[in-house]
Amino acid sequence: MGARRSRVVVVTGASGGIGRATARAFAARGDRVALLARGRAGLEAAAADVRQAGGEALVVPTDVSEHEQVTAAARRVEAELGPVDVWVNAAFATVLAPFWEVSPAEYERATHVTYLGFVNGTRAALDVMRPRDRGTIVQVGSALGERSVPLQSVYCGAKHAINGFTSSLRTELLHEGSGVQVTIAQMPAVNTPQFTWVLSRLPRHPRPVAPVYQPEVAARGVLHAADHPARRQHWVGGSTVATVAANRFAAPLLDRYLARTGFDAQQGEEIVAPDRPHNLWEPVDEAEGQDHGAHGAFDDEAHSRSAQQWWVRNWPVASAAGAGLLAAAAYTTARLRRG
Repeated sequence: MGARRSRVVVVTGASGGIGRATARAFAARGDRVALLARGRAGLEAAAADVRQAGGEALVVPTDVSEHEQVTAAARRVEAELGPVDVWVNAAFATVLAPFWEVSPAEYERATHVTYLGFVNGTRAALDVMRPRDRGTIVQVGSALGERSVPLQSVYCGAKHAINGFTSSLRTELLHEGSGVQVTIAQMPAVNTPQFTWVLSRLPRHPRPVAPVYQPEVAARGVLHAADHPARRQHWVGGSTVATVAANRFAAPLLDRYLARTGFDAQQGEEIVAPDRPHNLWEPVDEAEGQDHGAHGAFDDEAHSRSAQQWWVRNWPVASAAGAGLLAAAAYTTARLRRG
């Protein structure tokens, strides 16, 4: 078997969080990674991560809410790195607040980044992939695209929209008989810097709802999705599976439960200033000149592994092992009964 071919991968939202960890994970495979985001400090640090991991990096400052910028970025990537094999949409911006405390301008801006940013990225990817009839698009989704929570109407609405958009697009590609594939990796709560720089009107420091996973867990989920794009979606983390299942079978009960617990569960103990810096309109790292990395402020509690994800990646072996254990247990039980 020959050596694996180095691929050209585009990652939006690559300056921090899941996008940053994903870029690093692809680089560890020896891939050439184009890094798209707004903040120059985070992008340059992400490029250093990619090179240190063994990949080739291309920094392309881009506001994904502007389709002209995303289209230009795709053309530059093709010119400098080669044909795009994988495009990962991970960029987002949001507001944490009750719906009536989010202004129309803020709602529109966050939706342009989080929903239309995925639409723009997908369009740019298809423009270069469809003519050669190959390529993979991975949407970084969320369990909150299946089950909404209070204080996140902006984010939940956008993630639901991404699910609907991607499902429609998939059927169009199937109708065309296209070799381009699109899939979604649905994420759990992840320890990213977003809780430090998100626009929040909550009195206390925003936090992910436990259990929390490290960005590297999410990145492994993205890589698995990119390697298996024929599946409609991939659930990452046991909490994602539990959330989706619970919503399908007990949505009204979840409504009442989240109404009681969802406000406190998304806030820590620390009081935060209402005018703290946020990234809705401008990248925080651009203003500060400081890289925030992939991880957020919750390293102490975040899980670096997911048993569910291990099972998904190894299910033929795991299933065979489980069947073997069951057979051995049945044999032992029968022997004991006879003895």
